[in-house]
Amino acid sequence: MMVGSGLAIVGASLQAVTRNPLADPHLLGISSGAAFGAILALLHTGLFVGLLTVPLFAFMGALVATIIILGVSRFTGATSADRLILTGVAVSFVIMAGANILIFLGDVRATHTVVFWMLGGLGFAQWTQLIYPFVILLFCGAWIFSQVSILNAMTVGDETAYTLGIQVARFRLIVFVVCALITGVMVAFSGIIGFVGLMVPHIVRMLFGGDYIQVIPLSAMLGAILLLWADIAARTIMAPEDIPIGIVTGLVGGAFFIWLLGKK
Repeated sequence: MMVGSGLAIVGASLQAVTRNPLADPHLLGISSGAAFGAILALLHTGLFVGLLTVPLFAFMGALVATIIILGVSRFTGATSADRLILTGVAVSFVIMAGANILIFLGDVRATHTVVFWMLGGLGFAQWTQLIYPFVILLFCGAWIFSQVSILNAMTVGDETAYTLGIQVARFRLIVFVVCALITGVMVAFSGIIGFVGLMVPHIVRMLFGGDYIQVIPLSAMLGAILLLWADIAARTIMAPEDIPIGIVTGLVGGAFFIWLLGKK
């Protein structure tokens, strides 16, 4: 439920600061960067700072991926919504190719666990690890909720935000860093779970309107419920086998993505 809340908050925040209805940590390549960092820690560097190693590397990977995406989009002039998504997809392919090289060069006995983790799953969750995503979600989610008035202004446009005295570029960069931190930690403990950040904010806006004072907390709640349902489905469809949860969210999210494109 914490993973679902975190990914939904990230999706809602990215959609506001980029004014892009298709923005999502998975589609923009942030999740791929987090996966690269986590795989590097799991297969090659070892847990040299204990349990914090994987979340730390995942955050660094997500942050580097974010910087690369912003740099490439600026270099190619990809400022429109659709071109930013294409930039994120392209960068994601490159990063995942690097992650696959790390898997190929890693220990054969450990790669099976990593591949299952890359598909997304909560089967390896431990009670002792819950404190890390909880702390990150609590503080980062509270900060994002405290910025709902600025997020509302950003959805109207950069010009309007400037007239209200908002430092648009600085605020957008801070939001990207906070979103990278949330995504990195969630991916570190659950693997890559796509489309939650894309679907949930749109459902909330359709049901309750676009005011971010409602969008952020309701996205957090609905994201938690959606991922809980997806986990239940993953555990029961082919019981006693536990389907990777990323497969379930990918099927549902892909259909939702097609429907969203049809709605233009």
